[in-house]
Amino acid sequence: MTVSLPKAELPLIPPSNHPFADVIHRLESGGSMLPDTPENLMQIIGIYKAYAVPMDFYWRDLLYIAEQVFLEPLPFFKYFISQEYLDLPNHYAGDGADLRIWRGTGAAHPELLAFMKQGEVNRRWPKLLHHLWHDRINMEFAEACMRAMLWHRQMYAPVNKFDAYLDTEEYRENCDRAIRAYFKNNPAMLGLYKLFPDMFVEKVRELSYYSNLGLFWEVMAPVFFEMSDIYDEGGFEGVPDAMNFLVNGIFAVAGRPIYHHLYVDGECFEIIPKSKGFTWLYEAALPYVEAVFYRTAPFRGTKSYNAQAGQVPEVQANFHYGILYADVFPVGTAGIPPTLLMQDMVHFLPQYLKDYYQQHSRGKDDILIQLGITFQRSMYNVTSAVIHALRQALLHPLDDDNPKHLMANRQFFEMQMDRFIRPEARLRDIQSPDYR
Repeated sequence: MTVSLPKAELPLIPPSNHPFADVIHRLESGGSMLPDTPENLMQIIGIYKAYAVPMDFYWRDLLYIAEQVFLEPLPFFKYFISQEYLDLPNHYAGDGADLRIWRGTGAAHPELLAFMKQGEVNRRWPKLLHHLWHDRINMEFAEACMRAMLWHRQMYAPVNKFDAYLDTEEYRENCDRAIRAYFKNNPAMLGLYKLFPDMFVEKVRELSYYSNLGLFWEVMAPVFFEMSDIYDEGGFEGVPDAMNFLVNGIFAVAGRPIYHHLYVDGECFEIIPKSKGFTWLYEAALPYVEAVFYRTAPFRGTKSYNAQAGQVPEVQANFHYGILYADVFPVGTAGIPPTLLMQDMVHFLPQYLKDYYQQHSRGKDDILIQLGITFQRSMYNVTSAVIHALRQALLHPLDDDNPKHLMANRQFFEMQMDRFIRPEARLRDIQSPDYR
């Protein structure tokens, strides 16, 4: 009697020959660039929580500066956020949310408020003393992200219409009304504005990016808070689950309006009206990922570059100094923007992540470096979510049975992985648990 064995199903398309073929095959299976291990899941969720708390301050202060401080000539107190903005309800958390992503409060996070009162020194000093002691949330990191977005303008054109709008005559007219209203009782500044109108308008463009980034992070903070709560409840089975939560979140809030308003004596001046139809995904999220994760610029004081020898790309689109490429050790120098973020996050680490760092490397002595590398892992997972969201929006399902469609997906994934072939990229490193 002959027994016929079932034929093994052949794949619809051949394996990839890309240097990151294993990562591409993982993406094609619905996975993340970050390997799916319990250790990786624990690290990224813990760091999302630690990131979300200072982010809850960042977005509020960015909007406070864009909407209230505005063109204050000497903005010494721009980091001294008003109580109104600390109480400002998040549109994606709390009972009155437009779309409730996080089950927690819509006002500033309790851990943030506690830190603002006592700081790292754990003493109720006056706010100014905490500030001068540098015992505070480092808003300079948020401003560095904003400036990266401003400097790397014209990203995702023509889909990103926000950036192009900043150069229109309509925007200049809106700026003019806002500037004249803001300085209506300051003839000296109105005189300077008459002499140097372009300088004032350029400063307002920067403030429009303050608003852009603040509205972007207003969404991300409750997303990360909710992910932390779900993990604490045992709700994520692996890294792909966490990534898919991000993908679903991206689509849920993709149409959130991006705008810039100024408030003078209670009157609202629409510098970028909501009616322009600029949205969270195309005008904020994608430019942010491109400018901050990929590009940014060389950090001063960390490494010398010879531009004439081609060590700095001639084209801004080829810049590769973001978190996905960063060597965390030299970047972990005092005053460097990523270090400022690491210093902010260390105050809000979940206990399980503190215990984990204590068991590795130098324990507490190099905790900023360890959490910086964890943050790098977590941002590769966020980038994976963005890649999947773009594939989902522009191409075909992963389980499509049409080989041409699968090959189109393959080419898209390979094109994304091409950006990590250069030696500075950390995609190879994050594949190993020993990278810490």
